[in-house]
Amino acid sequence: MGTLKRPGRPWAPARGSCKEINDLVHALRTWLDTSNVSVAQLRDRLTAEHFRTGAVPDLRKLREQLSGVALTWDLVEAVADVCFPDEPGPRAAERLERLQPLWSAAQTTPTPVTADGNPSVPAHELVEAQQRTIAALEDLNRVRQAFEVSEQARQQALQVATVLFALLGQTQAQVAQLTRRLDALRGADDSSLVDVAMAEHRLERAVRQSEDLRSQLGRAEAERDTAQRVADHAARRIKALEDELRELRSVSAPGGRPRSGTALQIPGPSAGTADDAALDQVDATLRKARDVLDREHEAVQEAAEDMGWSKSRDAGTEHTGSVVPGQAVRGGDHHGPRSAPVDDELFRTTPNNPMTSGDGPGSEVVLRRADDSMRFVGAATRRIARGMDLDEIVLGLCRATVPSFSDEIFVYLRDPLPVGDERPASPFVLRLRRIDRLRPEERGGHLAPDADPAVLRPVPPGSALAEVLRGVRPLLGGSAAGRDALPWLLGADHPLPDGHRAILAPLRGRRRVIGVAVFLRGNGRSSFDPNDLLVAAQLVTHTALSLDKAVLYGREAYIAGELQRAMLPSSLPQPPGVRLASRYLPAAETARIGGDWYDAIPLPGSRVALVVGDVMGHSMTSAAIMGQLHTTVQTLVGLDLAPQEVLRRLDKQARRLGDDRMATCQCAVYDPVAHTITISNAGHPPPVLLHPGGRAEVLRVPPGAPVGVGGVDFEAVELDAPAGATLLQYTDGLVESRLRDIWMGIEQLRERVAAAARLTGADHAPSLEALCDDVLHMVGPGDRADDIVILATRFDGIAPSDVAHWSLEPVHESPGRARRLVRRTLAGWGLEELSDSAELLVSEIVTNAVRYAERPVSLRLLRTDSLRCEVGDDSTQLPRGRWARPTDETGRGLHVVSALAQRWGAADVAGGKVVWFELDLPRD
Repeated sequence: MGTLKRPGRPWAPARGSCKEINDLVHALRTWLDTSNVSVAQLRDRLTAEHFRTGAVPDLRKLREQLSGVALTWDLVEAVADVCFPDEPGPRAAERLERLQPLWSAAQTTPTPVTADGNPSVPAHELVEAQQRTIAALEDLNRVRQAFEVSEQARQQALQVATVLFALLGQTQAQVAQLTRRLDALRGADDSSLVDVAMAEHRLERAVRQSEDLRSQLGRAEAERDTAQRVADHAARRIKALEDELRELRSVSAPGGRPRSGTALQIPGPSAGTADDAALDQVDATLRKARDVLDREHEAVQEAAEDMGWSKSRDAGTEHTGSVVPGQAVRGGDHHGPRSAPVDDELFRTTPNNPMTSGDGPGSEVVLRRADDSMRFVGAATRRIARGMDLDEIVLGLCRATVPSFSDEIFVYLRDPLPVGDERPASPFVLRLRRIDRLRPEERGGHLAPDADPAVLRPVPPGSALAEVLRGVRPLLGGSAAGRDALPWLLGADHPLPDGHRAILAPLRGRRRVIGVAVFLRGNGRSSFDPNDLLVAAQLVTHTALSLDKAVLYGREAYIAGELQRAMLPSSLPQPPGVRLASRYLPAAETARIGGDWYDAIPLPGSRVALVVGDVMGHSMTSAAIMGQLHTTVQTLVGLDLAPQEVLRRLDKQARRLGDDRMATCQCAVYDPVAHTITISNAGHPPPVLLHPGGRAEVLRVPPGAPVGVGGVDFEAVELDAPAGATLLQYTDGLVESRLRDIWMGIEQLRERVAAAARLTGADHAPSLEALCDDVLHMVGPGDRADDIVILATRFDGIAPSDVAHWSLEPVHESPGRARRLVRRTLAGWGLEELSDSAELLVSEIVTNAVRYAERPVSLRLLRTDSLRCEVGDDSTQLPRGRWARPTDETGRGLHVVSALAQRWGAADVAGGKVVWFELDLPRD
């Protein structure tokens, strides 16, 4: 149990309180291993909808739960959802049903866990105490939130009632004034019919407003009373839960921030000819009052549902208040079979809802249905609009319509989907993208069978389905066109839904049809009607436009990602004496390109330059500026300039690009022979150094100003870089977010690096790849406000015993002396097999150096994973190969070097050049 191998590390032993919990832990880990999902990836894919509490556990708590500590059934279902997202519903239910007995046994009769053969404390007692504490804490948090919501709603309803009461008095006075004015106009001989008609219209409008104000005033009082009872109930629950928790352990009551209220303004009194303006103000105030009461009503209902409170179970007296027309009611299990009329399904309203219009009783149902339809469509389109890619948008459509609008939905999309203005592929082919349906026991009759998403469904020109798609508008499945088109989507061998129990709704984007959605209802609920066609049309229109945008966004994101990858190094070099690892994360899915970059550039003398930079912004412009600065840095570092000189010239280049082109940059040069590192900084966060003993410190480097400011001198500092130490360079996106400032983040980074070192022990430094991954875990899902770059460098160094260095005078005898020195050194290193090739190559390069040098020539041998020889002189002319004629006595040296050496090259350095070659070490 708990010994399955992970890609990077083994599972920790299960720590459940009973055998059944440990078996559950084993099953969850098997799912994760089978799906190749890490704990961190699981944390990123979890959403609040997976948990009843609506809160995703943090990474540390999630790891504990996956070890058996405080494991919840919500997490078991969430792991199944993440590991098997495309699994059919019956298969997923069967998978969970196999684990349900273990969970039930763990809650009722758990098997005690024994240690060393001795029985432990009965597991059921531990489980009961643990579950009681967890449940009480969860209930307390939920009830406190419900209390705050209901108290806020009570205050809002009280404010609305106060405003409406004052407004009602003003309106009644206005009714009396308009009545007197109308009587005067009717009694005057010179009054025109137009004036009388206008006065009558104003009076009727004022009377309707007065009646509406009375209704809304009654509703506000009812909402106030309901909120008061919910708050009282919550207060009693809070006291009971606090008493229960006080017995288990002491707790601190969490605070909360009340929701912001909406203030209503009483319109000023009207005078003179401002009657219409006054009436308009009353209408505006009424609309605002309805919005406030609707919002607070829903908030109180949700709070009451969270606590399990209802009017029938409340100890207080029954209240029958009035509510606004069209107010939706939550009732019963919405997943069950539907048998009520359509007005009692999607458009059901609160009972005892009085009319507020004098147009007759028939208009009330119309208003209710129209209002509820708008509410449903508004909520559904908001859910659809939250999607960023095709799968999220289609999932939003399915989850918004099943079971609220239909019992089942099929969504077909064109394959392949055309992008933008490009010409779509021919012929027209549909691929099933997603199916959502009720569970089999909840269906009220025959529904369409399961479809294979891998099967493509061509749409022949002139077919019934092609005509439906060409018509664009949704139609009922019972129509002639619908009956002919449904077999193309559901299969000709299966019976069609009875009557109008299907809707075919083509998905039309900006320019063309890109798919079709099929809504189905079972026999247990009423058929679709023409009003449902309007709802379906709005849903598929929003979905199609969102899909169009998602396809365009996907192409732009792909281009941006490719541009970003092209500007960053595809792989890091592996120079001698140093190991490197890196990570790059864009700011978020909505900003896949930014201005962060990194690079590692080998330098003469086995040195390596380590560069990290950050251009301000996350746009294509920032990426373009980053590309120019990155190229400039590569060029300047290649000239073997000091780090501070590199930043000084980079600052000039940034100024040439524009006055607002600023970036931070950090340039470091590591010398594995001298075991030192020279760092210069331009407004970049300081690096973190992990010492071989496990101590982590933030290096004190000159802060500097960002490049692009202009007129700033940059300083450099030389620090010891002991073998085995690790340097961590990064950009500010890793340590700075909306939740913490940059210095707090740097300290958290230092502590995390030190903690990673403690896990591996003082004698073993953590691997660079694991260290980069562990550091990235400190960034939460909501902290990704900026790009993140990490460049980790392990200083292996080159031991003094593996380095030999000499200085040769520029005389003709120097090549011979160089050959003798190389032969003697290789014999001491046990590399006699390389002596002949090394002597010949050294002789050729030293001869060329002596020929042009005016000062002493340097010769250095380094033994790492290969034999490296470096010859430096004060001549700035790099060697160039040429074809020698048969009679020439020179010009063949570089051809010999190229033929015998595995690698060779030449580079400019300060005051001259260095020519080097490498030979592979002989195998043992």
